[in-house]
Amino acid sequence: MTATSDQGWFSVALAVFLFVVDFTIRVLAVIYVPRNRRPQTALAWLLAIFFIPYVGVLLYLLVGSARLPKKRRLRQRQINDYILETTEGFDRVERDPPWPSWLESVVELNRKLGSMPLVGGNSAKLYDDNQAALDAMTQSIREAKKTVHVEFYILLLDDVTKPFFDALEDAHKRGVVVRVLLDHLGNFQYPGYRRTKKRLNKMGIAWHLMLPFQPLRGRIRRPDLRNHRKLLVIDGTIAYTGSQNVVETGYQRKKNHKRHLHWKDFMARFEGPVVAGIDALFVTDWYSETDELLEREAAPARETGKGMLDCQVVPSGPGFAGENNLRMFNSLVYAAQEKIILVSPYFVPDDSMLYAITTAAQSGIHVELFVSEIGDQFFVYHAQRSYYEALLKAGVIIYLYKAPTILHAKHMTIDDEVSVIGSSNMDMRSFTLDLEVSVMVRGGSFLRSLREIEDKYRKDSRELTLDEWSNRSSFSATLDNVARLTAAVQ
Repeated sequence: MTATSDQGWFSVALAVFLFVVDFTIRVLAVIYVPRNRRPQTALAWLLAIFFIPYVGVLLYLLVGSARLPKKRRLRQRQINDYILETTEGFDRVERDPPWPSWLESVVELNRKLGSMPLVGGNSAKLYDDNQAALDAMTQSIREAKKTVHVEFYILLLDDVTKPFFDALEDAHKRGVVVRVLLDHLGNFQYPGYRRTKKRLNKMGIAWHLMLPFQPLRGRIRRPDLRNHRKLLVIDGTIAYTGSQNVVETGYQRKKNHKRHLHWKDFMARFEGPVVAGIDALFVTDWYSETDELLEREAAPARETGKGMLDCQVVPSGPGFAGENNLRMFNSLVYAAQEKIILVSPYFVPDDSMLYAITTAAQSGIHVELFVSEIGDQFFVYHAQRSYYEALLKAGVIIYLYKAPTILHAKHMTIDDEVSVIGSSNMDMRSFTLDLEVSVMVRGGSFLRSLREIEDKYRKDSRELTLDEWSNRSSFSATLDNVARLTAAVQ
């Protein structure tokens, strides 16, 4: 047999082999990918695997599982059991004024999914200005007497945040126990990351990275599972949480400063029994990252306090079996009778949320959505835009917060009854991949304050009309729809 013949047979054999491998990949993908996934997510993965088989498979193996390591999930269950045990009987909250008929089922849902009870007697102060919120948190650290628990997705040292770091160091020097958690990849991408680590080390405080992705040190996990929570707890009696990271409003990016791009956030300061629930999240994350359980130093669980607000902490993320935040959001939207106001910088709903919101609007309920006129993340921004047509046709009023500001606040109000604030966006990443914290609040004073903030947003926004949207370019519409596919890949 000639060399030419050998080469011919080899080419045929290689082609057959590659065909068999390709066919096997496609069949196995159809069998395994859809398991326990939303149809739209499964379809996005299948499209990736079918169109780019080898790259698609590698991506699926790297980021196809939205589950945290088994050890982490076990610790979450241990904390949940502890919370259920120590808060038994806390569900008997005074219904004065009377609850709306639908609220009890939502409270029970949150309790079953996240273990946290609804507790009464809380008070709160709201901040819709980043500097005011940062100053308030800094001042609370300066007044700390026993413990300071800091947990932020992004925590970076710069000229604006320097007083915050100075306050942490001063607290440590006067004997306050200071503990700090910051997300690894959330901070790694910014210029101030190394500077921040050096500053934390110099302070001598206890600090750790959350969900570190460090393959050379044996810390290997899906890299885009992130801890997106933002919270600060002082002495177990005061807690801050919301959308704001500890960083200057341009996020240390030269390109942002050049565009005059800056972020506008929302934070709330709580006092009362709800602080124990927020601190329990810090205790959970500290235990997961350090093997140290702060059971004795955690804020003590209390059934009620002196304030007028009923609050329920709703943790969510890949450490839980269900999508706690999504289920709560959908339940509240379906429960609404008159008005729904949604504020989210990244609005990429799954089918269930899209149906809930459009059904509410089509039922005659007044629905408003606040998003930003411009975006800072290309694919997310264009994926978000792909939903505008369906929302506008259903009757949802969309307000675009004017450039160059990114409205980064995350909250919702339902009728004149319930508010939800926290770190969670209304997108599939926050529903499935990120650890988040939300607080559901019932109380007239809180809701009225949030309504005033919504009014400010409205004054600084412009309404997007269906006519304007229908006349956008074909290129823009195509780009939006293609980006929508990438948003579903989880």
